[in-house]
Amino acid sequence: MYPDGVCQLPGGLFTKTVEYEDINYSVASTEDQSAIFNGWSAFLNYFDSALPFQLSFVNRRSHAASRYKVNIPMQADEFDSIRGEFVSMLKGQIAKSNNGIDRAKYITFGVPAGTLGEARPRLERVEADVVGNLHRLGVQSRPLDGQERLGVLYSQTHPGSREPFRFSWKDISRTGMGTKDTVAPSAGFDFSRVRTFKVGPYHGAVSYLQILASELSDKLLREILELDAELTVTMHIQTVDQLKAIKTIKGKVSDIDKMKVEEQKKAIRAGYDPDILPPDLITFSKDAADLLADLQSRNERMFLLTFTVVNMAPTLQRLENDVFTVNGIAQKYNCAIKRLDWQQEQGFVSSLVLGYNEVEIQRGMTTSSTAIFVPFMTRELRMGGQALYYGMNALSHNVIMADRKKLKSANGMYLGSTGSGKSFAAKRELINVFLATKDRIIVVDPMGEYAPLVRRLGGQVIEIAPDSPHHINPMDIQLDLGGDESPLSMKADFLLSLCELVVGGKEGLQPIEKTVIDR
Repeated sequence: MYPDGVCQLPGGLFTKTVEYEDINYSVASTEDQSAIFNGWSAFLNYFDSALPFQLSFVNRRSHAASRYKVNIPMQADEFDSIRGEFVSMLKGQIAKSNNGIDRAKYITFGVPAGTLGEARPRLERVEADVVGNLHRLGVQSRPLDGQERLGVLYSQTHPGSREPFRFSWKDISRTGMGTKDTVAPSAGFDFSRVRTFKVGPYHGAVSYLQILASELSDKLLREILELDAELTVTMHIQTVDQLKAIKTIKGKVSDIDKMKVEEQKKAIRAGYDPDILPPDLITFSKDAADLLADLQSRNERMFLLTFTVVNMAPTLQRLENDVFTVNGIAQKYNCAIKRLDWQQEQGFVSSLVLGYNEVEIQRGMTTSSTAIFVPFMTRELRMGGQALYYGMNALSHNVIMADRKKLKSANGMYLGSTGSGKSFAAKRELINVFLATKDRIIVVDPMGEYAPLVRRLGGQVIEIAPDSPHHINPMDIQLDLGGDESPLSMKADFLLSLCELVVGGKEGLQPIEKTVIDR
């Protein structure tokens, strides 16, 4: 691994990794989903046969270094009791969020080259294209440097570890330990079993997806990734050269036609209708013709896909349960999860975010059938700084932390039926703003339901009513206002508008009356 994020693999392959965020696909309208699907298909078509790539989806239990932080420190004042209650509520929600699962998505691509100097400019060009293509889809992405890639590998080889990843490039020369040594687990690997393996105290199992269905659903990948389990889903994709793919399919069509002729000869010899052909032959003939038409005229390409799932669990019983659950999801969509017997080590190495595939189980897929594994679910709203808590994401079950002032529009509105908790939500946000920021809070409250809360937070309550002790003087003027406009002329305009409203009627104020007020 090099500091700039380039990794040198056996066989003269150099790879880089880009991490990308989620976008709203699950909750989008049918038209938007079609647009995202078409965009994702175009993204896959970018990669040619000399550019293998790997899509990785890593689900890990979040530990002490969670992405979610409570940003309300104690201030040693009369509001600390409120802070304590609010912070304990927030910590409870963060602990519940997604059952503590952190989800990350990576794309790793590689180029064959003789030296690092040859590989680096090509990788940088591909990286810029990948980031640009993802940006066109509305997906935020960023390339990982060497330390960040090592951190991802460390998390994959240390499941369940609460120790943070510590590494510095200076340590290599000082200690003599290479980048492999820093990510290797101290307890070692155990690949002696047929169907499972061990990484330290954790048990793991590698399976591959056997695609039996004639039609796939875009929900298959999503349901696997939404599981409450530690797992890594990996898709190694190799593009087949277009001319070679068309030539191969044409050869298959010719073979099927030859088999048809043989069957017809047999039928004539046996004395029955030569148009009666075996059902399998008719199906194969139609499928091959459709595939050839797709490749020749519908902007489809041929891919070789290796789809693996690595489950990790602290006990063997839990591991078998997790694998059984994944298999249940696959069977629902007419696919099957098969264990990689005697190939657990090769499967685990292929799941690492390196771009190296040692599993030789490939399935030929067109662009559309590969793109059906849409890697997007729902976008997380997770902002730093003075972000406020707004509840839980209904799809991903993560907490929503947002700073409205940084969004495109800072305005907000609560909508809901009577008794659904609109006022409660507004009061909770008001308390959050009070505890987390120094903002001024002004409440206009016709029903008088916020007064007790404002008094508890040390605010000022001004009652405005016919029988209240407070009055508003519309002619009161503040002459030392900042800004370019004259406070006098602004007040005159305001009084004109006020009188116009008071008088009302069709005409409003007469010109002579306006002059008098203005004077």
